[in-house]
Amino acid sequence: MSSRRLVEESAVLVGGPWTHRDISANGIRLHVAQLGGGPLVVLLHGFPEFWWSWRHQITGLAAAGFRVVAPDLRGYGASDKPPRGYDAPTLAADIAGLVRAMGERTATIVGHDWGGHLAWTLAALHAPLVNRIVVLSAPHPLRWLPAFAGRRQRHASQYMARFQLPWHPERWLVADDARNVAGLLHAWGGPGFPDAETERRCRDAMQILSAPHCALEYYRWAVRSVPRADGRRFRTAMTAPISVPTLHIQGELDPCVLTETAAGSGEHVTADYEWKLMAGVGHFPHQERPDDVTNAIVQWCAQ
Repeated sequence: MSSRRLVEESAVLVGGPWTHRDISANGIRLHVAQLGGGPLVVLLHGFPEFWWSWRHQITGLAAAGFRVVAPDLRGYGASDKPPRGYDAPTLAADIAGLVRAMGERTATIVGHDWGGHLAWTLAALHAPLVNRIVVLSAPHPLRWLPAFAGRRQRHASQYMARFQLPWHPERWLVADDARNVAGLLHAWGGPGFPDAETERRCRDAMQILSAPHCALEYYRWAVRSVPRADGRRFRTAMTAPISVPTLHIQGELDPCVLTETAAGSGEHVTADYEWKLMAGVGHFPHQERPDDVTNAIVQWCAQ
């Protein structure tokens, strides 16, 4: 593998109608992009992305009368990259702290991929802070273990096994100017995704010092905690019913989170639950069909 190049955190401070700021939450510094005024909506990105993946929704939701905040999650972009804290309860506590630091008592949480996993977690562990959730490309956390018992999802998630190795996956991600980040985006997205700008910005963001290691720690905790006490405690906590209205969006062509894995998550929701399967869409609905996703979020939040 060729040597990596280092990218400054400033690379993710992309200009636009939004403003950038740093917010202290749960003992770390989170970089956020924010826009608009009104009820708070927090947008949580997934792997291998950063806050900018929500650019279409930031402007669309702000125009619809919402106060929108899109953070770089712990370990990503221009947020802090501490050596620990990549377990779901701590990551959810980061976002709960962010909501409080924004001066709000409640928020709507919208999450994609890992951000979706955290939306589910927040709704279970920090229910008083959550008005409603919108989840994209992420099953309820308790759906994963039954899904892995089957061959199809286990095969689709082979990348998670690779990510358990020490150090090699970090080097693999950033080799040749993060060529493999681009490969994941192309492999997981639907037809035509990503465009050149999206690919370039994600490749740059993953080459920020410590970002690849931190991003992979999410997956390492998720797999390695399964037999441990912390994993058992998390699964027990997630048996709490999701008591807030939930919109669940899934791309029909998603090759890494299969529709059959995501479907059935509504069994864990006691409030209103809506399942929206998007034809011709892969793992990144908010970028592949940005207007459709923005409109769906606006309509869901307006109910």
